[in-house]
Amino acid sequence: MIRVMIADDHAIVRQGLKQILSETGDISVTGEAETGFQAVKVIRQQEFDVMLLDISLPDRNGIEILKQIKKDRPNLMVLMLSMHNENEFALRALKAGASGYLNKQSAPAQLVTAIRQVSGGHKYISPALAQELANAWTSEADRPLHENLSDREFQTLCLIASGKTLSEISIEMCLSPKTVSVYRARMMEKLKISNNSELVRYAIKHKLVD
Repeated sequence: MIRVMIADDHAIVRQGLKQILSETGDISVTGEAETGFQAVKVIRQQEFDVMLLDISLPDRNGIEILKQIKKDRPNLMVLMLSMHNENEFALRALKAGASGYLNKQSAPAQLVTAIRQVSGGHKYISPALAQELANAWTSEADRPLHENLSDREFQTLCLIASGKTLSEISIEMCLSPKTVSVYRARMMEKLKISNNSELVRYAIKHKLVD
């Protein structure tokens, strides 16, 4: 039996995932959490084979949670779930230690396949994402500038573009406002932009915000 943990802040999403997985004979949901803090606490207390981790939890960035989880439980297979455009976030998640990346709009059968595949120690990406990544690697010169950002710089970009102030971002990222300002300056330099309006336009153009 594949033991699965679900970390998602929407109860209706967790319930839907549990319903889908309850119809299989080899997968059982044995834990869940609605925040990053809860997710880390639960995986330290229980053993799981696969974790379904929402990349957009309310208290901490999904990539940061992923790194913490892989540090605490290096053998736990983590499948990232997101509503975001796949190719913009998947590569960062995979580099951070995720075993796979799945859009929440994927078909139920795709979710089951992904869980079974990563539980066997394999990576999982959808055929559509595989094509996106192949296109990105074969056209290096055309890659968007934000792919050169560090994870912290990229997180700062997304939070500013979503309307958060520097003080709100500093709380969410558990950093001082001064440190956040440094990330903002570095990020803007790399993106070749000079103000928040340009930053928001850039994020919308590249589908980094909903």
